[in-house]
Amino acid sequence: MKKFSIVWAVIILLAGCSPKTVRTAYRVPKNGLSQFFRYEPGKTPMISAHRGGGDIKGYPENCIESFQYLADRMPTIIECDISLTKDSVLMMMHDNSLERTTTGKGKLNEVRWEYCKTLNLEDNQGNLTKFKIPTLEEVLRWGKGKVVFTLDVKRTVPFEKVVDMIHKTGATDYAAVITYNATDAAKLHRLDPALMLSVGIMKQADYERLRELGIPDNRMIAFVGTKEANPDLYRFLHEKGISCILGTLGNLDKQAAAKGDQLYRQYAKNGADIMSTDRPLELWEAVKETK
Repeated sequence: MKKFSIVWAVIILLAGCSPKTVRTAYRVPKNGLSQFFRYEPGKTPMISAHRGGGDIKGYPENCIESFQYLADRMPTIIECDISLTKDSVLMMMHDNSLERTTTGKGKLNEVRWEYCKTLNLEDNQGNLTKFKIPTLEEVLRWGKGKVVFTLDVKRTVPFEKVVDMIHKTGATDYAAVITYNATDAAKLHRLDPALMLSVGIMKQADYERLRELGIPDNRMIAFVGTKEANPDLYRFLHEKGISCILGTLGNLDKQAAAKGDQLYRQYAKNGADIMSTDRPLELWEAVKETK
């Protein structure tokens, strides 16, 4: 028994993880995210962790340690939020102020990065952690080979700064950018035509507007909303090779928690290729065998 324990301990040490940890990641093809996100029938649904987690006790949102916690257990897309300090440092934060998720106080556009570095993060239940606010650069450098990102750029943040950081860190092949209107999508496409863009498409006219502005199908990931899309919209987009993100965060997650996680399999069957969720671990357990 002692010999077995020693051997097992060596295996764990070499693997760099516990016996319960599963190290896995989505594999991005050599031709990048355009192929990774291309719709193909029969693919296992993908999971996007809203704000990179946060509802798991001890693991705050927009935090590298939380991203790692999920990446150790499942292949995941990390949706996370980029904000800007007074001295123009790109940092990860959803809110415009520090109070809800950190030990600090103040609006982000009124505080400097030197102050933010002294703070600790709190989880969504208000539990204090030892974790720190990461910068966008730290997040992108950490994520290579581990996760795929969808980057939510807050209104005060210039797209140019985000694109420059994507280029600086070589993250084009594993970081897409979220947009909320066709004009912003077109601007980002002009800044870098190789970028993958999450674009809002709730009806066919939304797609037509994006195409008029010059965004090709192979650079679009369609966010279809936080309620199930019309089957005709799913079919229309799939025929063009465009994958669809359904935001289960909010009501659809609550329905699954109340009625059973098998609902996630139904959302996938109805046409959702990616689900953006506050319940990533539960969703993964529900759909990981789905083909």
